[in-house]
Amino acid sequence: MSIRSTVRKALSGAAALAVGAVVVLAPPAAGAPRADPLPPRPAPSVDAALLHRPGTHVRARPGAPALPEDVSALSWLVADVRTGEVLAAHNAHRRLPPASTIKTLFALTALPRLPGTGTHTVTETELEDVGEGSSLVGIDAGRTYRVADLWRGVFLSSGNDAVHVLAEMNGGWEKTAAQMQAKARALGALDTHVVSPDGYDAEDQVSSAYDLAVFGRTGLANPAFAEYAATADAQFPGDTRDDGSPTWTYGIENTNRLVTGEDGVGRYPGIIGVKNGYTSQAGHTLISAARRGGRTLLVTVMNPQHGGGLAVYEEARTLLDWGFAAAGHLNPVGSLQPPPPPKTALAGAAPAPTRAPQPSTRTAYTWPAAVLITTCLAGAILLRIRRNA
Repeated sequence: MSIRSTVRKALSGAAALAVGAVVVLAPPAAGAPRADPLPPRPAPSVDAALLHRPGTHVRARPGAPALPEDVSALSWLVADVRTGEVLAAHNAHRRLPPASTIKTLFALTALPRLPGTGTHTVTETELEDVGEGSSLVGIDAGRTYRVADLWRGVFLSSGNDAVHVLAEMNGGWEKTAAQMQAKARALGALDTHVVSPDGYDAEDQVSSAYDLAVFGRTGLANPAFAEYAATADAQFPGDTRDDGSPTWTYGIENTNRLVTGEDGVGRYPGIIGVKNGYTSQAGHTLISAARRGGRTLLVTVMNPQHGGGLAVYEEARTLLDWGFAAAGHLNPVGSLQPPPPPKTALAGAAPAPTRAPQPSTRTAYTWPAAVLITTCLAGAILLRIRRNA
């Protein structure tokens, strides 16, 4: 056999060997899916529009207790705080006056800007627009208060005077209302329209059981918010020194009876807050959360139609009891999670960032493959020549 024929056969065999080697060495293509050790657990199907329909909604599985029949509120909702799953609801998106439960949205908006570490000297102007008949904690103009005391006045006494002072510190009444409105939208709380940050009756001021649950759940994730909301009682300064420290104090108590157990309502086991409210237009409203057996549930109740001024607490208690008893026997009817952003870009929106081009896998492996091919060719040629010698 000629040398030329020998070289041709050697090249053919070496090329095949080299191609096989390159295939073995090549990594998976960029972005190729990887096999997971376990398949993802399918989430229960949720009809996103279900909670927007009027009426009561629950998806009970075998073993679930029946919903309580003695809840007269115009709107209510039960949710799991950890997952955000809505377990049951009645007229969840019905727009109603929220009263002081809207102070939860005020705290979500202003608390990050006004932490309880500083002091503030109150002016007459900051208190002059407090509505007639408002709940008050007892702030006096000319005195210097610790900001933490002002927040206790908001959460415990539902003090509209404290809200007015903090709102002015935050940039003003109207600016704060606008910030609250933007915060609600960002959280997916689309039923809320803010006019008066303290919850005082105002034309067109509305929220819903769904939105209030969103505010309560979001607030509980903030340690400062959660601490204020769970505090049953505290001392408030009656007079202060220049540094905000009190010369004498008086006691204030949380107006949420499920937290304090006052007026014959009885403290709810595992209660962790959140906020109650009342005005003549809104009736009684309540956001309440409790923890039991590793599960935290949140209930919102808006304007019970029967049972008097304390019915809002008893109806919340009934719904919390039901929620804990039904744990593990329900499929969710909705979610408190913010809606996903739209898939199509809005007009005028900034374009999505483009991904930088990635180096080609083929290019990255060109040099090692070339060395391997050259080595194989040389070895094959020498072997063929020796056999034919």
